[in-house]
Amino acid sequence: MTRTQVGIVGAGPAGLLLSHLLHREGIASVVVESRSRGQVEETIRAGVLEQGTADLLDAAGVGERMGREGLRHDGILLRFDGTTRRIDFPGLTGGKRVTVYAQHEVLKDLIQARLAAGGPVVFEAADVALAGTGGDAPRIVFRARDAVEELQCDFVAGCDGTHGIVREAAPAGALHRYDRSYPFAWYGILVEAPASSDELLYALHERGFALASTRSPSVQRMYLQVDPADRVEDWSDDRTWSELRARLATRDGWEPKEGRIFHKAIFAMRSVVTEPMQFGHVFLAGDAAHVVPPTGAKGLNLAVADARLLALALAAFYRRGERSLLDRYSQLALRRVWKATRFSWWMTSMLHRFPGEDAFRHRIQVAELDYVTTSRAASTSLAENYVGLPFEA
Repeated sequence: MTRTQVGIVGAGPAGLLLSHLLHREGIASVVVESRSRGQVEETIRAGVLEQGTADLLDAAGVGERMGREGLRHDGILLRFDGTTRRIDFPGLTGGKRVTVYAQHEVLKDLIQARLAAGGPVVFEAADVALAGTGGDAPRIVFRARDAVEELQCDFVAGCDGTHGIVREAAPAGALHRYDRSYPFAWYGILVEAPASSDELLYALHERGFALASTRSPSVQRMYLQVDPADRVEDWSDDRTWSELRARLATRDGWEPKEGRIFHKAIFAMRSVVTEPMQFGHVFLAGDAAHVVPPTGAKGLNLAVADARLLALALAAFYRRGERSLLDRYSQLALRRVWKATRFSWWMTSMLHRFPGEDAFRHRIQVAELDYVTTSRAASTSLAENYVGLPFEA
């Protein structure tokens, strides 16, 4: 049996950033991940980083490549009824903006930082399980290189995603799960083409939602609202471009820039919150505790906020013996989680066509977008939430 101060299950953004922040505080940790390093680094995810997230990565010494390659965006475009309106982030939030930098690029930077510092990251761990969660010395049991390993910890952080094992190790009745499934999915493509828009373009259309985003000057990310029963095979390139042209159309004949589609995926839309985000000496962070629809660009940012808060709480415990922040971790984290869940739900409801809705509902959505983009108070509310609310503690 080996020992560490903090055992971390999951090498996603929450787990890797937590390990990195703890290292900077002189706190030992081990990250245990079931996937290979290649799988972690190659899983394609979007990435819109809040101002606070980008600032934290910079301050933690892992933002150098993000600063070179990330795309700074000063606003978003909202398209409805054939017109386009812009939300000016810096003008509404005192200079804040967002950075477009894919999640898997953030993970590459964090993995490189952890390995360069000699931080233990166990990839391809099999049969991962928790033991002793009812006491003050929980253990992570796993198989690596055909040998069974047992890691004794002061604390365990469950950063292992929606289908992870840590949350399931909680005693019966200890956690409550709030779940909302949306009656549509997103169909996303990656395309070799110049940017169709300098900023993210969100579109409400009678046929459904569409989004034109960017990954780099030569690679774009686009999305369509589709039926959750749809398969990628149902969407030929011709059908994809036809639908994007229709939903993104303007009165002046604007069309998206087209190119070779080299990746397609369909994924469900859900809102999930687990309360509390801790039991005993075990803490949940990132998707292990909550999931939001991507409309509000909050998933990665919530994971970063959780990791930051948990690192502060653990540092207070190991430096000064103070448990108050650890004891309040869930309470403080959930304040931000529920606000982000509300914002993601609101953006999703405002921009998507729900099954069975009539023309009245669509006109209400148009009226809401018209109000949001012409009222400074409403525009400020959207901008403040999009660029990121202040961190807790």
